[in-house]
Amino acid sequence: MMPGRGVLANESWEALLSAHAALMKQFAAEDIWGDISMREYDVLYTLSKYRAPLRMSELNRHVLLSQPALSRLVDRLAERGLVQRQPDPADGRSVRLSLTASGRARQRQIGLMHARRVARALTARLDAGELRQLETICLKLACPPTAAAAATGNTATDAATSHAKEDIRL
Repeated sequence: MMPGRGVLANESWEALLSAHAALMKQFAAEDIWGDISMREYDVLYTLSKYRAPLRMSELNRHVLLSQPALSRLVDRLAERGLVQRQPDPADGRSVRLSLTASGRARQRQIGLMHARRVARALTARLDAGELRQLETICLKLACPPTAAAAATGNTATDAATSHAKEDIRL
């Protein structure tokens, strides 16, 4: 007998979290990080995806850190010369954040190694069709359909896939 949708949804959620935790432990144990923590790399990676500097609040929407923790982390990255702050011309109380040349180089250096490790870990367990399914499912979960798309029966998957692929930089 098939479990109900609610049970299946919770089992799927637990499987997703377990897979994420197992992979993150594996990646954290890699010898590629040097003096950069995975959380610091996440900030460098996020900033690398945008051409224009980001406000702290914009950066916060893309990382899994509280605002105070993110502020402290950005302070450390700025002290190390990896992130720079510049006044926000639209709001004198705010600053915009971007990578320095050194920060961009460090992100790319780690990113290339990390991308290889991610590819190795996922292709060891999933075939090409499963990888496409995983991408489709994750994009659906990350970018829920808009009200207009929901009304027409379309999802944001195609737009999200296109946007995500444009934003990815190793």
